[in-house]
Amino acid sequence: MTCFSTRAARAGINADPVHGAVVAPVSLSAAYRRDDPAVPGPFDYARTAHPGRDMLARALADLDGAAGAVVTGSGMAAIDLVLNDLPNGARIVCAHDCYGGARRLFDARARQRGFDLVYADCTDLDALARALEPGAALAFFETPSNPRLRVTDLKAATALAREAGALSAVDNTVLSPALQRPLEHGADITLASITKLINGHSDMVGGVVCVRDGELAERLAWWANAAGTGGAAFDAFLALRGLRTLPVRARVQSETAGVLARRLAAHKAVARVDYPGLTGHPGHEIAARQQDGFGPLLSFELHAGTDAARALARGLTFFTLAQSLGGVESLVSIPALMTHAAMSPQARAEAGVGDGLVRLSAGLEDVEDLWTDLDAALAAL
Repeated sequence: MTCFSTRAARAGINADPVHGAVVAPVSLSAAYRRDDPAVPGPFDYARTAHPGRDMLARALADLDGAAGAVVTGSGMAAIDLVLNDLPNGARIVCAHDCYGGARRLFDARARQRGFDLVYADCTDLDALARALEPGAALAFFETPSNPRLRVTDLKAATALAREAGALSAVDNTVLSPALQRPLEHGADITLASITKLINGHSDMVGGVVCVRDGELAERLAWWANAAGTGGAAFDAFLALRGLRTLPVRARVQSETAGVLARRLAAHKAVARVDYPGLTGHPGHEIAARQQDGFGPLLSFELHAGTDAARALARGLTFFTLAQSLGGVESLVSIPALMTHAAMSPQARAEAGVGDGLVRLSAGLEDVEDLWTDLDAALAAL
């Protein structure tokens, strides 16, 4: 098989049958002509499908090794799409330290549809087995988790889910298929926010669900059409543009994050660093085995506590204080106040998301410039 980087770089290239454009143009039409009223063509109405979304879905399915993929309007819509296929009252086991917005959605859907929702530490296989013991419809993993970067052993966790009769879904947003392909490790579904590392330029919002089973992929595509949650044409165009450089960006941003993590771990002002690339990280060996890199995301806490963490976040120059991750620009956030603010204080405490936790997303700036910025901000505390 052609290597990953070549397939990513060629995604959507030479796919214009009309004008021979090397990069396929954006198709902004809402409707597509039929020659026969009873026979739709490959595209009929843009809510159902359009060329750009179809091209992006096929490229992402290929890179993840999936039978099919559905591109949605956001990463949250991708998670909700999976929930749409579950019956009311289904039992769901979910990682206790998943992204705060995902937890908000799971809690809301559980109240609405009577899901038997259980949160578990999925890095603890005994705890996961106990949570799955009565049987479940879905096990939802996130590895590495955002923002604590905990690592779940996918081969072992998905095997436990399968034994319990549950489909296993993995949120792969932090790494993307460039650095981890959960279907290769036993998952049934892998999903991601395209907004983040896949697109990489912080200029569109989208999500994707990639599925091992073709019939499930068709059902999810039906739900996306019925609910109208498919991705838009220009967003698909931008995501394909970003996808072509994904392997290069993922590698460089991972290298930068690794340098920053090692230097932060050695800094006297830093109490703890969460980054699977550090040999002392509890998930390092698993990450090295199932990932092709350690990713652009890291988090840390300061000895001086919460007020110092907020002052640090405000005092940086090359790290923008903003939500999101995986873009070419470096970002800093305080998860308890930003990405995970929707979680209750108790839920954040259980997930280990303290009020003083600082999260960094390493971009493509020069690593020495980024470190100089961090070092100066730490010295000013």
